[in-house]
Amino acid sequence: MKINEFIESIKQLGINITDDMINKLNKYYEMLISWNEKINLTSITQKEEVYLKHFYDSLTLIKSYDLTKNISICDIGTGAGFPGLVLKVVFPNLNVTLVDALNKRVKFLNEVIKELNLKNIVAVHQRAEDFAKENREKFDIVTSRAVAKLNILNEICLPMVKINGYFIPMKANIEDEINLSKKSIQELNYNIEEVISFTLPKENSIRNLIKIKKIGKTKEKYPRNFDKIKKNPL
Repeated sequence: MKINEFIESIKQLGINITDDMINKLNKYYEMLISWNEKINLTSITQKEEVYLKHFYDSLTLIKSYDLTKNISICDIGTGAGFPGLVLKVVFPNLNVTLVDALNKRVKFLNEVIKELNLKNIVAVHQRAEDFAKENREKFDIVTSRAVAKLNILNEICLPMVKINGYFIPMKANIEDEINLSKKSIQELNYNIEEVISFTLPKENSIRNLIKIKKIGKTKEKYPRNFDKIKKNPL
């Protein structure tokens, strides 16, 4: 996806991007490639692919929620900053928290935040379940892109969502994962409000946004220890 194609494609999402935002995304890309030579941030390095599979893909979250509002977003397992850092560049109104368990990635994120002079965004080096225990019902939206199975993500992410807020995981194929998560629907007090399915431009790979509304308090036992979750999935 060339830059002009990227701009046109996100316009179709209802996003009007400025020259300053494009310049920041270009700088972000340059830093991503430079740091990727030292630490493993992404296997996708070709510029046109990064703009499609990382930048555009991250911005599709707007299909599920009005991101022009002044809201707080937490991106769990953010990796190189997808989707949270991309969202912050294009929607500066957002208050964004990026969480990742690998300190090298967090150092990269902090360097990008500094270089792009972004405000109201923080990168946190912590295991997701530990962060969740300390930040219950704090965020309007929690999201996660291609991190873990939905039944695991539910346990970690739902406790952090404000009541009447949303957990919106970004997924590829989801039917089996939703079926495995039926038990946690009752336990975690949430409701799957909508599943938004679409394909990426050009390559037509499947994407899904699962819009999950928090309708009541999450039991204090959640999130459980991640090792236990892996051994005893819901």
